[in-house]
Amino acid sequence: MTNQKQGCIEHYIDNHVAVLTITNPPANTWTRDSLIELKQLITALNQQLTVYALVITGQGDKFFSAGADLNLFSSGDKQVAADMARVFGEAFETLSAFRGVSVAAINGYAMGGGLEAALACDIRIAEQQAKLALPEAKVGLLPCAGGTQNLTALVGEGWAKRIILCGEQLTAAKALEIGLVEEVVAQGDALKTAIQLAEKVANQAPPAVAACKTLIQHARSGPIVHGLEKERERFTQLFDTDDQQEGVNAFLEKRPPRWNNR
Repeated sequence: MTNQKQGCIEHYIDNHVAVLTITNPPANTWTRDSLIELKQLITALNQQLTVYALVITGQGDKFFSAGADLNLFSSGDKQVAADMARVFGEAFETLSAFRGVSVAAINGYAMGGGLEAALACDIRIAEQQAKLALPEAKVGLLPCAGGTQNLTALVGEGWAKRIILCGEQLTAAKALEIGLVEEVVAQGDALKTAIQLAEKVANQAPPAVAACKTLIQHARSGPIVHGLEKERERFTQLFDTDDQQEGVNAFLEKRPPRWNNR
């Protein structure tokens, strides 16, 4: 297990889990370069068949990420805005499409693009002192990296409008109550809890996890009739994988499965 850092994202891989840390002090803000780095890193992790899950967190004990550096938009340059919106979208859509399970370990403030990164993950673990918000409208902007869509899918239209249109900042407890996060833990415990959860993914067949994730995410936008049809299709397609036979036979033979992600 060796920490690697090329830009603003440090990462290591251990026990089938890639742990990514946003390291851009003081507030772990996103830059154009770090967003491109995130996209490239997740694309590379998708090619590593022994990586089944990833965890993303922020450096330090105060910020998960405060989002974009507003200095990027102070000139009012529309071309800069369009480029940053594209780069934000590509990075977080790549995170959302990661073939394994992604867990956000929210260790402090998750604001704007910081919360949007967490929203792009499959599961969110927040420390009790964390604060979550999408405050873009307060500065004449809007969440452009999936915030309006992913937040609404998680908490419903009413709470999405309160958070985005009214600028409400949520405590971790309130975020748990409305379904924005799945668990709240003590200060300092988010990363440990997220890794423990991510390690459980190794008990599942990777092709089955990828198929199930695709089907669950389809439910956000597709009709249920189409989703039920896709369920049956993906179930049958799993019989083209080695892991399907390995999983069934390991169960029948009362031994742990040996996955090869194929």
